[in-house]
Amino acid sequence: MANAREKISSWLVKSNVSEGVRIASRDTSSALRVIAKASGVVKCVFGCGEEIMTIFDKESGPQRPQVFNRFGQSFGSRSTGRLVFFAVMTLLALLLIGNFVVSVTRIEAGYTGIEVNLAGSQRGASQIPIRTGWVVFSPLTTQIIEFPTFVQTVKWTKDVSEGHPINEEMGFNSKEGMEVFVDTSLSYAIEPTKVPDFYVKYRVNNLELFTHGILRDIVRNSLNEVASTYTVEDIYGEKKAQFLRQVEQQIQDKVTNVGVGVQQFGFIGAPRVPAVIATAITAKAQAIQESERAKNELATTQAEAAKKIAEAEGDAKSVVTRAQGEADANRIRQSSISPQLLELRRLENQRAYIDKWNGQLPSVEAGQGTGLLLQLPKGQ
Repeated sequence: MANAREKISSWLVKSNVSEGVRIASRDTSSALRVIAKASGVVKCVFGCGEEIMTIFDKESGPQRPQVFNRFGQSFGSRSTGRLVFFAVMTLLALLLIGNFVVSVTRIEAGYTGIEVNLAGSQRGASQIPIRTGWVVFSPLTTQIIEFPTFVQTVKWTKDVSEGHPINEEMGFNSKEGMEVFVDTSLSYAIEPTKVPDFYVKYRVNNLELFTHGILRDIVRNSLNEVASTYTVEDIYGEKKAQFLRQVEQQIQDKVTNVGVGVQQFGFIGAPRVPAVIATAITAKAQAIQESERAKNELATTQAEAAKKIAEAEGDAKSVVTRAQGEADANRIRQSSISPQLLELRRLENQRAYIDKWNGQLPSVEAGQGTGLLLQLPKGQ
C-alpha cells in the first residue's frame, strides 16, 4: 500500500494541479481505478482510514468538484436527477397508498350515507352507522353507500317513450277472472333514519334495482290481491278510487318496516279490458245516466205540479177566508143595527148635505105627476 502511495505521489508531482474533484475510496486500488478514468492530474490525500483523491483538469480551468464514491461512481447531475425522480416516485407511492388506507368523501344534501364494514362483522341495522356531510373512512375496511331520501317517482306504462323503452304495463285478474291491464304511477321516499334497515333487508346500493325489481313485484302482487275482491265493472267504474286506495295501503304495509313511505299511487289513464267488456260497461253506464236523467225530470215535473196544486189550494183557501171574513163582518153589522142607529145615520147624512149646500135653490124642478121640468125664475 505504501508503494502505491509513493507511485501516486510521484505521478501527482509531475502534474500541474490547481483545482480538483474529491474522490472517496477505502483502498488504494479503488483510487487507482478512479485515477485511470480521470482525464487530468490527480492529487491524493490519505487520512482517517479513507483515501481521498482530488482530480484536476488543468485544461478546463476552475470547475466545480466532482465527488466519487469508492466504486468510482460520480455524484454528478445525472445522480441528482435520479434522486429527484426516486423522491417524486416515492411521494406518489405514498399518496397512492394513503388513498387506499384513508379516504374522504362528502354526502350531499338530500342523501343519507351508511358505512358498511367490508369484513361483514355487522350483524344488523343497529350496527351500521349513518353518515352525512364530510366522511373520513378507510376503503380497505369499509364502504360508504349513499341513498337519496327525496321523493322518487316511477311510471310503468305500455308506452315505450315513457320510462324505460319497453312495455312495462301491469296486469292483474278481477273477481270474475277477467284480465285487466293498466299503466301506473308511484311516488315514494325513504326515511333517513331507516336507511340501515332498508339496506339490511334488500342489500341493494342502487335504487334503480329496488324500484324496477323489488318494488315492482310488490305493486303487482298488491294489485292482484285487491283485484280478486272487485269485479271488472267496479275497477273500471265508480269504485275505482276505492280500489286504488286499498292497493296503495297494501303496498305501504309491505314496506313500512324498512322506512319506505308511499306518497302516491294511481292509474295513468283508464284500465284496459277486452273491447266487448268495455262496450258493455259503457252502454250500462249510459243507460244508468239516462235513467237518472229521467228520474230527475220526473222529480222536477212532480215538484212543479205539487207547486201548482199548492198554489191553487192556497188561492181557494184565500178566497174562502176572505168571504168568511166578509160574512162574519156583515153578521156583526146586522146584529148591531137598531132604529135609533138608523135615525142617527139619517141625521148624520142630512147634516152632511147641509154642510155641503151653498145656499142656492135648484134652478130646475120636476112637475108633480107630469114628468116635466120647469125652469124656475132666478132670484133678483
